[in-house]
Amino acid sequence: MKSVRLACGNFLPDVQVLKEFALTHGLDGVDWSFFQEDLPGSPAAESALAQSISRLHPLEVRFHCPFSNLDLGNENPAEAHQARQILRRVCRLVSKVGGRYLTIHIGLGLSHTLDLCWERTVKELADLVRFANHLGVRLCLENLALGWTSRPELYEKLLRTTNVWGTIDIGHAQVSPSVKSHLFEVADFVMPHPDRFLNAHVYHEERSRGHVPPQKLSDLWARLLLLQKLPLCNWWVLELHEEAALLQTLSIVRQFFSRDSRPMMS
Repeated sequence: MKSVRLACGNFLPDVQVLKEFALTHGLDGVDWSFFQEDLPGSPAAESALAQSISRLHPLEVRFHCPFSNLDLGNENPAEAHQARQILRRVCRLVSKVGGRYLTIHIGLGLSHTLDLCWERTVKELADLVRFANHLGVRLCLENLALGWTSRPELYEKLLRTTNVWGTIDIGHAQVSPSVKSHLFEVADFVMPHPDRFLNAHVYHEERSRGHVPPQKLSDLWARLLLLQKLPLCNWWVLELHEEAALLQTLSIVRQFFSRDSRPMMS
């Protein structure tokens, strides 16, 4: 049976307060999100960031860059080039601060993929995977609620053709048009390549007001069982951005682990 590590995001701005929160509630790590406007712009700023992250020890830290409207496959060559440069910069930054895992997106913030080129996306993503590998960083692609990665058949193809790892967001999967229309099931996002998933984002579902926590164990039960079947997916991020919602989700996830589910975890 694999040992699952539970993490929260860096939703508290003070690193010491964030560390105390995680340790107080028995969490194992922090999933640190970068935002474009906050990326360090100098070696001194990079050193300050590294020091901040080191203060989270003994918590494990993995990384996430939810950059909206920044896509490797943009039809506009200048914008695609900018995305390549920024994402390579983040890969180098993650490596410098000792990180080994980075989650990225395709089509985040877009209502459609008309401005994206599939062939360019595949080529550039495969190149970025190789670049990250050279730095010792495992690049992971998250499924979104809309766009190519919201479609299990296209998400699977991206994983297979670019050799990128996977981050499964069970809240996005729940509201995927492909799932809501009953053409696919949530399991279809992961079952073609169960050994490609290293991370999971855990909450009930994404709605217009953001990520919504589960109200009861049955809200998550089937999807948590699915996560347990993924052999390398031992990093579960409780991806809520308010303390009460996060603790509500943590309580329900712990109910899941406390139940006698051993026959289902084999």
